[in-house]
Amino acid sequence: MSEQQNGRGGNVAAIATMFALFFMIAFVTNFASPMGVIAKNQFNASNALSQLGNAANFFAYLFMGIPGGIILKRKGYKFTALAAIAVGFAGVGVQLASGYAGSFALYVLGAFIAGFSMCMLNLVVNPMLNTLGGGGNKGNQLVQFGCSLNSVGATLSPAVLGWLIGEITKDTAFIKAAPALMIAMGIFAAAFVIVALSKIPEPHMETAEEKAARLSGKASVVGDIVETVKFRHFTFGALAIFFYIVIEVGVPSMGMLYMTDCVKDAAGEVVSKGPGYVGGAVAGVVCGVYWFLMMCGRLLGGVVGGKVSSRAQVSFLATFGIALLLAAMFAPVSMVTVAGYQFPLSMAFMVLVGLCTSVMWGGIFNMAAEGLGKYVPMGSGIFMAMVCGGLLIPVQGLIADKAGILNAYWLSIGLLAYVLFYALVLSKPTKRAE
Repeated sequence: MSEQQNGRGGNVAAIATMFALFFMIAFVTNFASPMGVIAKNQFNASNALSQLGNAANFFAYLFMGIPGGIILKRKGYKFTALAAIAVGFAGVGVQLASGYAGSFALYVLGAFIAGFSMCMLNLVVNPMLNTLGGGGNKGNQLVQFGCSLNSVGATLSPAVLGWLIGEITKDTAFIKAAPALMIAMGIFAAAFVIVALSKIPEPHMETAEEKAARLSGKASVVGDIVETVKFRHFTFGALAIFFYIVIEVGVPSMGMLYMTDCVKDAAGEVVSKGPGYVGGAVAGVVCGVYWFLMMCGRLLGGVVGGKVSSRAQVSFLATFGIALLLAAMFAPVSMVTVAGYQFPLSMAFMVLVGLCTSVMWGGIFNMAAEGLGKYVPMGSGIFMAMVCGGLLIPVQGLIADKAGILNAYWLSIGLLAYVLFYALVLSKPTKRAE
């Protein structure tokens, strides 16, 4: 009886720790969109170049995904989490230094370093919560609850940055973001202490037999990768995550650009405004609602996740998301007022997409990881490497430059169509390909 209670208590502490890390991932990652607007203003950057911070953050996943999976397998969850937090502290520190140096390149480098941290933290929290929940619908339920905390961080991040910076003017520069970055570094420092003092189970660390096989050359990283990608439903799921990242981040990022679109003269004064222009402060609030609705959707997904499968949730919401983006693109050019804020009607449809993207991360991971067994750590590594799909966000910015910002949502619609097809057809568990 005592042993059961200890196990239960250990699980509760581990779950709480994973939830805290989920919060931190989004809080730091979501600085990139408002920082992109500052970059566009301070350095007269195009829509495509303004998204380089986002791209650098996700580009890091390509390099760290599989190595991170190896670290997780050999060193365990706790070591990986502590290393990730230390790297994240350094990455945000470099971004802080970019403000004092007035260097866009240094900011992009800091975002790249922070991306290593976000990748490693994702490697820890997703499989851990799925495992603690017992996999299946219950595992998905726990991941969705964790994702809801992730959305809290995502909601607060642009709101905090917007509050600290205020209205974006010709004088707004990276240095204005310094207080927000200092807050992020404080969160990293506190998280390091909490994780260091926490007892975290290690269900996927390599056994003595596995270590001996590795050292003797009977097992290899390449072999594990090959065996993992033989699970066809996993491989298609990894591609779905590659596309999903572009959808999740690209939708509000394009919205932020649409609501701050204007032309300035040589002195930095606004001479003409785009049809959706409402200014940086209002745009930040509107985009914050997108992330808030993601939180609401994830909480609801967590509540129903024990009864409604990931496939049903993702397929329904992907269809709804496509409909909302079409509505955003073809809505009349007019303003609506909600809670005292006036913003474009099209952006009302945009923020509702947050409900649709809410359960997709956890749902796709849950479907892709089903049946992987001992290949979960490597599968998680490959999964995280595919988050480099964020590299397509500047491509979406380029589409916005060439065809108009709202037309850039055609890319989001196409990628949602693949996610829908994955949920309906490709996600069905298969035996490994021969």
